[in-house]
Amino acid sequence: MQRTVPRAYEPIAFNRVLAVILGGGAGTRLFPLTKDRAKPAVPLAGKYRIVDIPISNCLNSGLKRVFLLTQFNSASLHRHISQSYKFDHFTGGFVEILAAEQTYGDTSWYQGTADAVRKNLLHFMNNEFDYMVILSGDQLYRMDLRALVAQHVYSGSEVTVATLPVPRSDVPSFGIMQIDESHRIVRFVEKQKDPALQDELKLGRDWYPRLKIQDERELFLASMGIYVFNQESLIRLLDNDLHDFGKDIIPLAIKKQRVHAYVYQGAWEDIGTIRAFFDASLDLTSATPRFDFFDMNAPIFTRARFLPASKINGGMIEQSLISDGCIINRATIRQTVLGLRSVVGEGTELTRTVMMGSDYYESNASILKHEAEGKPRVGVGRNTRIENAIIDKNARIGDNCTISPAGKDKDVDHPLYFVRDGIVVIPKNGIVPNGVTI
Repeated sequence: MQRTVPRAYEPIAFNRVLAVILGGGAGTRLFPLTKDRAKPAVPLAGKYRIVDIPISNCLNSGLKRVFLLTQFNSASLHRHISQSYKFDHFTGGFVEILAAEQTYGDTSWYQGTADAVRKNLLHFMNNEFDYMVILSGDQLYRMDLRALVAQHVYSGSEVTVATLPVPRSDVPSFGIMQIDESHRIVRFVEKQKDPALQDELKLGRDWYPRLKIQDERELFLASMGIYVFNQESLIRLLDNDLHDFGKDIIPLAIKKQRVHAYVYQGAWEDIGTIRAFFDASLDLTSATPRFDFFDMNAPIFTRARFLPASKINGGMIEQSLISDGCIINRATIRQTVLGLRSVVGEGTELTRTVMMGSDYYESNASILKHEAEGKPRVGVGRNTRIENAIIDKNARIGDNCTISPAGKDKDVDHPLYFVRDGIVVIPKNGIVPNGVTI
């Protein structure tokens, strides 16, 4: 963990910065992984949760006062936060969840990102702060937030928007910024599909050497949904009933206040959909993944568990991540992520699969009881073939099963499974009986 503040940042009081992570709404784009949990609590890379990414960015950057805003299925998220992030009595740090709450003055839930922050201003103002960093809860990236805050302070900005250079093909999915010589944002267009207007927003080639951009493609500065606000500016901009930062507050701020762009060029992935989550997860199994969990200069933190080392009783494993406490019995595993306590039976083949593991080890008595009821044990049974699938936690998949999206529609709802974006998803606690072909 980075504990020292570089000399260039020393004049900035980072203990006067408050971090707020937006946990998102119902997480419909990640359904069914969000059927029983909040989006930030979705397991990632075998042993982590999505929320560990923004929290770790904060801690590695010396920002130790962190709020997480959420309102749907927050029980498992509360449990993960309380068991993972504990500070001593002397640092003054905390990671605290603020779930949506009804009051006598307002019985509505969060209507958007800006509305979520507005409804919690009372809680935020109980903490002294000069700047607020607002982060998204469904992105995979590693950012030194001190550099972001430092630029905000030294530029005299009232609002700073973190931006990412993206190719033309990605423009319809983002809000695109146009900046002047001082990095001040002079124009903002949301999810523009008109090629002529896209041309007007294109980043000029003269910016490439100044930003040390090596890419030769046409690039555009896209909003990452990461912001820094001065306290006074935040309060003024939220003194209305506007709902969202991207759609409402940032365009308003550009007209009325000094808004600058911070250009980020590291690895970044939006993991807000099943396809994006699946692709990002499998990329982690590659020899040189875009996001490196092995970078110990800025580690990703999570709950400390006391599990045995994984046991591999033969088989073949290629280009895969194996988490703690797994038991693999002469299986073939390729380009797969195995979560905590995953059990894989003999003769089984897993290819391009994200298996989230289990919350517990099943006892022999439990295995016999479920077998008597015609249900397989937790994990994947023998001689089963699975490809292009996500197996959520505590799922029971029997012997001699086949699970694949081949030949199925892009989106399917079935009592045993779902298909989203061409990926088969076995839901949490799902059961696939012996011999079933999906």
